[in-house]
Amino acid sequence: MRFTPPTLALASLALVVSSVGISKRPDNEIDPVSLAWQAQGDAARAAGNIDGANDAYESALAADPRNRAVFVALGDVARGQGLQGKAVRFYNAALSLEPTDMAALSGTVRALAERGAIANAKENLSRMQTLCRGSCPQIAELGALIEKQAAIHSAQKAKDLAVVTGLPTTPAVSAKPASPQ
Repeated sequence: MRFTPPTLALASLALVVSSVGISKRPDNEIDPVSLAWQAQGDAARAAGNIDGANDAYESALAADPRNRAVFVALGDVARGQGLQGKAVRFYNAALSLEPTDMAALSGTVRALAERGAIANAKENLSRMQTLCRGSCPQIAELGALIEKQAAIHSAQKAKDLAVVTGLPTTPAVSAKPASPQ
């Protein structure tokens, strides 16, 4: 009689835990409705209908929030619209589902570099290099993109500093040589 209450509590806990496990699908089984919405989003995006693509992708996520490819696609759409911060959030959502998703990592590096967060972009690129086993052509491409964006952002900073301080961005060159007197 002393063991009956703890036994009943453990039995009910086991029942609840096992029922949750039965109803959950594995992560690699994305809901077909989500895949259909994703395909509609891809078609709309290919046709240049960004708003339609965005709506379809959001519907795909509503059907199955574990669809990583949709997060990556939404990140790509946001990057295309110049919304790098929003893109990084979408890529991070994909990475929270699968930390080794190379498409999400690649998108993150691109968005961070375009945003001017060069140090963070380099950090994510080194993470990609660690994960890449073999030939990964996108790593060299992303490295070049980071260097290009770093040069653009440093030139912009120099230009902004010159505007603030009133100094010229390049040294002035005199057209006539000075005559000795």
